[in-house]
Amino acid sequence: MASSAAPAAGGPEGGGPTGSSTETPRRFSRDQLFILISAASMNLGSMMAYSVLGPFFPKEAENKGASNTMIGVIFGCYALFEFLASLVFGKYLVHIGAKFMFIAGMFISGAVTVIFGVMDRLPDGPVFIAMCFLVRVIDAIGFGAAITASSSILTKAFPNNVATVLGSLEVFSGLGLVVGPPLGGFLYQSFGYEVPFISLGCIVLLIIPLNACILPSYESDPSEHSFWKLVTLPKVGLIAFVLISLSSCFGFLDPILSLFVLGKFNLPAGYVGLVFLGLALSYTISSPLFGLLSDKMPHLRKWLLVFGNLITAACFMLLGPAPILHIKSQLWLLVLILVVNGVSAGMSIIPTFPEVLSCAYENGFEEGLSTLGLVSGLTSAMWSVGAFIGPMLGGFLYEKLGFEWAAAIQGLWPLISGLAMGLFYLLEDSRRRSKPQSTMGTEEEQAALLPGEI
Repeated sequence: MASSAAPAAGGPEGGGPTGSSTETPRRFSRDQLFILISAASMNLGSMMAYSVLGPFFPKEAENKGASNTMIGVIFGCYALFEFLASLVFGKYLVHIGAKFMFIAGMFISGAVTVIFGVMDRLPDGPVFIAMCFLVRVIDAIGFGAAITASSSILTKAFPNNVATVLGSLEVFSGLGLVVGPPLGGFLYQSFGYEVPFISLGCIVLLIIPLNACILPSYESDPSEHSFWKLVTLPKVGLIAFVLISLSSCFGFLDPILSLFVLGKFNLPAGYVGLVFLGLALSYTISSPLFGLLSDKMPHLRKWLLVFGNLITAACFMLLGPAPILHIKSQLWLLVLILVVNGVSAGMSIIPTFPEVLSCAYENGFEEGLSTLGLVSGLTSAMWSVGAFIGPMLGGFLYEKLGFEWAAAIQGLWPLISGLAMGLFYLLEDSRRRSKPQSTMGTEEEQAALLPGEI
């Protein structure tokens, strides 16, 4: 993929003599390959470290005196501070430097993952909860820096294949989410609490020297535009709401799906990780396909986004399933719904970044690393808002109403955002159809009037 995108990326930069134009694609092709390796390694390592908590940490935290709501706060605080970090790092990406931000973020994330492995030695109750909260906050800041820098560098290197590249790299994010829970469950069952975190944290740290050597540096001038100007564009504001609703659905499952499966089907921790596999694996496989489709047929992006949300809403109604449906809860049905949910997530998430980026360019944002930082920071931040709300709302609703009703209520988010986005696109299409007619009418009137004026 790097070689096929090289001319597209090299074209705008290679405005020099003809003799150098043949060298530019080769040089950028090599840089693009290195960028893909760096981003893929970061996605894989960070997602493994992030997802390792799912199968066993909620139960471990319960034994340490944390309530379901407090477990949701520990999961959710990660997203809140990733939100804040993404906004700050997106705004100051050019000042800090994309490569430095990427490397420093990975180092922080890997180091605190190792530290999380010794949390079980702390006293039960408030001390354990407070330290878990603090370590998750620092981890979120590190990951926010790395993912903001990564998305900006990728978009700069592959300007004409943004969705394809981001979708393909979601394979590694999904692979991390696929491998993390079962690997974490297996290591936890075999060696105890500490080994999953320490081993995966060390993997992230070992990736850093490779990235420091191969990742190229990009420079750009600071932009005059702000996050506020970007997010107040109506289309961007609605896409931001879509991102919040979708990420809240993922975050909703983190703290309570394992508790539901353990209680309902009496599975051991290792097998709970395999249940998570259905969602992660289907998302991993479908994301590159939707990325390619999004780049090859940009006019389909909006409908992928809309229908992906609506299918996600239906999945959450069936996840429990909702009591009003009078369908018996079965393990095979739960796994099937998670698989479909993974596909619908890929359908709706992948088009969001290119849609926001194209909207920014249409509204006067200059092309360059500074705008890419704003778009990357905004999309990461909005994703983090939902990932903050999802676990806390999920933990609260699970305590009060049970998993079946909690999942059904959570499904209202993507339902509302999908319908709102669909209505916006229909209105946008109707305006575009009416504009050419009015312009033609004006030209005809002018042509009719001109002879009389002469």
